[in-house]
Amino acid sequence: MSLKRVHIDALLQDCMRGKQGAQLEVYNRYYKAMYNTALRIVKDTAEAEDVMQDSFLNAFTKLESFKGEVTFGAWLKRIVINNSIHHYRTQKKRNEVALEDILYKVEDNDGVDTDYGITERKAQKVLDTMRHLKDNYRISLTLHLVEGYDYEEISQIMDISYANCRTTISRAKESLRKRMINA
Repeated sequence: MSLKRVHIDALLQDCMRGKQGAQLEVYNRYYKAMYNTALRIVKDTAEAEDVMQDSFLNAFTKLESFKGEVTFGAWLKRIVINNSIHHYRTQKKRNEVALEDILYKVEDNDGVDTDYGITERKAQKVLDTMRHLKDNYRISLTLHLVEGYDYEEISQIMDISYANCRTTISRAKESLRKRMINA
């Protein structure tokens, strides 16, 4: 077991004992990645911040249910994605938020050489094109291509059958290909 893993396990034990310093350390380690994940789905910075805060609160209050079968980061990311999708669906029902753009550039390249610029522009074009896909296509592609979830995990997250998940992602990829050709 790596030292970092042991350290996070010790932090989590302290969190379960109610130590706020440990909770702050865990938050500081994971907040940026969790915020970016929420932002890709809800598309609004304030809402992403709210979803992320709620997700950390959920995680800390339900920490005893974390069994260590996956890394803590993966467990926390699942909570963030579920909360983000729930928030999106709630907003959609209220017609308060039209989710036109699920993906866009969240971070700048932080001084990466300009040689990387061409690849980054191509990736940005793909992400920009994804904005125009149907909502379920955008969400499934985000979970699959950006977040790295497999079909089974995506089907659970989106509450659809495995076969429907595979079909949706296949159709989403085809729709993205067609839009990229016509763009």
